[in-house]
Amino acid sequence: MKFSFYTLGCKTNQYETQAMEQLLAAAGHEVVPFGEPCDGIVVNTCSVTAVADKKARAVIRRCRAEQPAAVLAVCGCYSQRAAQEVRALGADVVGGSGRREAFVTALLAAAQGREAESPLDCALRRREFERLPAGALGSRTRAMLKVQDGCVNFCTYCIIPYTRGPVRSAPLDLAVRQARELAQQGYREIVLTGIEIASWGADLPGKPEIGELIAAVCRAVPALRIRLGSLEPRVITPEFCEKIAEFPNLCPQFHLSMQSGCDAVLRRMGRRYDTARFLCSVTLLRERFPGCAVTTDWIVAFPGESEEEFAESLAFVQRCGFSAMHVFPYSRRPGTPADRLPGQLGNAVKEARSRQAIAVAQHMSEAYRRTLLGTVQQVLFEEREGEFFTGHAPNYVRCYARGEGLHNELRPVRVRDFYKDGVIGDIM
Repeated sequence: MKFSFYTLGCKTNQYETQAMEQLLAAAGHEVVPFGEPCDGIVVNTCSVTAVADKKARAVIRRCRAEQPAAVLAVCGCYSQRAAQEVRALGADVVGGSGRREAFVTALLAAAQGREAESPLDCALRRREFERLPAGALGSRTRAMLKVQDGCVNFCTYCIIPYTRGPVRSAPLDLAVRQARELAQQGYREIVLTGIEIASWGADLPGKPEIGELIAAVCRAVPALRIRLGSLEPRVITPEFCEKIAEFPNLCPQFHLSMQSGCDAVLRRMGRRYDTARFLCSVTLLRERFPGCAVTTDWIVAFPGESEEEFAESLAFVQRCGFSAMHVFPYSRRPGTPADRLPGQLGNAVKEARSRQAIAVAQHMSEAYRRTLLGTVQQVLFEEREGEFFTGHAPNYVRCYARGEGLHNELRPVRVRDFYKDGVIGDIM
C-alpha cells in the first residue's frame, strides 16, 4: 500500500514523521510524496498556537476533500489536545503525540478494513522515552535525532506540557548508537532535537546534564557536524561551554529561547530567568565561541505588554545582536493561564509590533552576515535552487554557490556578498 505524510510544526514532529515513514517502509509499504494518490494520508499536527490549530484543520479538510477514499490518520499535539474536533473533521484514525508504533498499527488496520486499538493515551502519565528509528527515507544530508520529549516548565502561554507530558530522556547509549547509525547511512549533519533538550537527563539515573550528551555524540561521530536544537538560557554556564567547546564538529550556532526582553513580561510568562541571566548566556557563548551565531524567538504583544515594555524588549534584542530572530505575535491558547490574563491586545497592535520587531531582526541579520564577507565557510550543500546550489554554513547561514553535483557535499566557500536570505560565494 501507499502512504503520504503532511507535517506541521517543530523539528521533533519532523523526526517523528520520518520514524513513522521508516516503520511503514519496514512493513513493506511505500511512502509517496504528499498529494499523490495513496491508500492512506497521515497529518502530523502542531498546537503551539491557535494559528497552528487553524492550519491543521485546513490541511485535514483538504486531505479529506482531495482523497475521500484514502484512510485519513491524524496525530500530533493538536489531535492530542482536541481528538473530538479531529474526528469531527473526518479523520478515520486519531492518535496523539506519543505511541507512534501503535498509531502506525492502527493506520494499517484501517487501510486494510480492520479495527484496531485506539493509539491515544494521556500525555501527563507518560514516563518512558519512546524509542523510534532515526533517519529518513529520502536524501542523506541532515538528520534529526530526538533525544528528549516533554516539558515541565509550564510557561503561562504554552499548551505543550499538556500535550507532550513530563520530561523523558533518551538513554545516553541509545543516542550514541543512533548517531553512529546515521553516520553509516551517509548523513553529514545531525540535529539534536526534542521538546526542551536542556532538560535532558532530569529523569535518568544520576541526573546527567545535557553537556554530557552533546560531548558523547560529538565524540561518537567526529566526521559529522552536530547542531543543537533550542536551549534554555539557564543551561549556558561556564562549565557547559567548557565541556562542549573542545569538539570541532559542534556547529557554532546556539538558539536560546528568549520570548521577551522585558523582565516584567518574562515574569508574566512564567519564564525562569531574567534579561540579565539571558545576556550572561549570550556573553558566555560569544567568549567561548568567537563569531558564533546566536538566534532566538520573541513573542510580541503578550497580554499587558505596554509600549514601554515593548520598547524595552526592542532595546534588549539590539543589545544582544542576534544573527537571526523569529518573531511571533502572541496567540491566545485556551487552557493556559495567559489566556485569562488582563490586557489582551488587539490584532492591530500585534501587527504593528511584529513589523517593528521583524525590521530589527532583518537589520541584525544583515549585520551578522556582513561579518562573514571575505571569510571561508564550510558549506554542506543540500539542494539546487535556480542556477545555484544552496546549503548551510556551520553557523546556519544559508550559502549560495554555482556548481554541479553538490548534494550532500561539504565544500569550502569564500563569501563575497549578500544574496536573498543568506550569502553568496565561490567554491574554493
